[in-house]
Amino acid sequence: MNIKLLLPVFVFVVISGFTALAQDKKVDTILKINGDELQGTVKEISPSSIKFSYAGEELTYEVPKSDIIKITFASGRIEFFNKPNLSSESGNAPAGAKPGPEFNQPQDHHNKVAILPFHYLIDKQNASEEITYQVQMEAYSYLNRHIGALTLQDVNETNALLIRNGVNEGNMRGFTMGEICNILGVEYVIQGTITQDRTTVTSSSSSSYSQKSSTSSDSKNNFIGAINGSSKGSASTYSSSQQNYSTAISMNIYTDKGENIYSQSHTGFWPTTDAYKITLQYLLKRTPIYRK
Repeated sequence: MNIKLLLPVFVFVVISGFTALAQDKKVDTILKINGDELQGTVKEISPSSIKFSYAGEELTYEVPKSDIIKITFASGRIEFFNKPNLSSESGNAPAGAKPGPEFNQPQDHHNKVAILPFHYLIDKQNASEEITYQVQMEAYSYLNRHIGALTLQDVNETNALLIRNGVNEGNMRGFTMGEICNILGVEYVIQGTITQDRTTVTSSSSSSYSQKSSTSSDSKNNFIGAINGSSKGSASTYSSSQQNYSTAISMNIYTDKGENIYSQSHTGFWPTTDAYKITLQYLLKRTPIYRK
């Protein structure tokens, strides 16, 4: 057997084995209030901070506990630090949490509804924050006329409570919908996503003919000239194009117990950029909280 031929194969197998072991190694993950995720090793937990090293590095960083929502350890265990209290828990704020009315005392959520800012994707890219707030306001304006005996929370109050408690689109996945309801002090919360993608382009054109004013004799000559292709006038051609879009909305309603009581999706018929408005109303009409 040729040792020289086997040696490169042996080295390759050993290196591949070490690479696979490195890839399989699990790490601790810190989820911060601003949505950032830090992956590495938690070295120490003190009363006010956490000492942490990034994966593959020895340098130790100190992260304030007040900046952290939770840590998912490599073992699978999850430890929360600024988790809002559920309605069934005491009204005392957890250590490091930002003060807010939801921590002072248990809130009466009964028959209260809040609408979250809609997640809006245009060509698979996040739309501006102002558009998400605009859709939220449009949903509020429409549903507020059909809310019946329920109370619809003003969107300014909803957004202020979310900001005060460090909840934003980037880190909202770190909260359950039951926790979001508790932060907002409502029994129901409406959450939705709008997806809008470019499709075809529609082109159109039109022609027009204008003729200069003239005397009756000139009109006769112009008429004859038009027949012969020498009329005193001008012809214009106009063309335009329109970008078409496909718009789909998914909508969910959750209770303060985290239960999903409504989940529907619908694709709009019209190809315009504002087609979401009709689709939004279509879904809101079919929610269990809509009243004529």
